[in-house]
Amino acid sequence: MAGAGAAELLLGGTVVVAASVQWLTGMGFALIAVPVLVLTLGPAQGVVLANCAAGVISIAGLAAGWRRVRIGAMVPLVIAAACTVPVGSWAAARLSEPVLLAGIGTLVTFAVALVMAGARIPALTGTKGAVTAGAVGGFMNSAAGVGGPPYSLYAVNAGWPVHEFVPNAQFYGIAVNVFSVAVNGVPRLSGPAWTVSVAAMVAGALVGRALAPRVRERAVRRLILALALAGGCSVLVKGLLEMT
Repeated sequence: MAGAGAAELLLGGTVVVAASVQWLTGMGFALIAVPVLVLTLGPAQGVVLANCAAGVISIAGLAAGWRRVRIGAMVPLVIAAACTVPVGSWAAARLSEPVLLAGIGTLVTFAVALVMAGARIPALTGTKGAVTAGAVGGFMNSAAGVGGPPYSLYAVNAGWPVHEFVPNAQFYGIAVNVFSVAVNGVPRLSGPAWTVSVAAMVAGALVGRALAPRVRERAVRRLILALALAGGCSVLVKGLLEMT
């Protein structure tokens, strides 16, 4: 019982932090939560819980900013993601747990490193760039629960300001996570785990909303990337150790 209680406490704390960050920045839930959820619930359930939670928070966050969504730019991203989500799910279902852990850790770590470097990639511009980012993001989201970094790189290369980045990130998050949940299903959690997860999402959204006017975006971004990098490395190391 003590072990189960500790796991639920870790689950709740992780979701609160990740949900508050998602509310502040439009994304970041998966980068923070996936490494912990994967280690706590296992790769399959950790990924689908991240898909569900990130999608729900994006819906709530988009309610106030939907008028700033660039539909023309988002359509290629969303269509490309819809095409590759089943491929990512298919690949993840056929990998052993150690290989999947190592793969998730590698994807998270590599994606964070690219974003931290502020990578400018000429190929990620225009319609072709949107298709590329959407396709890679859809695959990563269904396979590893982390579909945001390709969108981030696309938006950075497109020069989008923050006030446009956030609502478009939420729009993309809704679409790619709906696709992923449709393919992967909903998480199979115990009653207490569901209660903790839902309560933590609500609490995290409230915390994020309260902090939004007071917290500098640059500080939040650095915190997201630092936590995500540490989490990605930990999952990668666990996967590699389990292979030996």
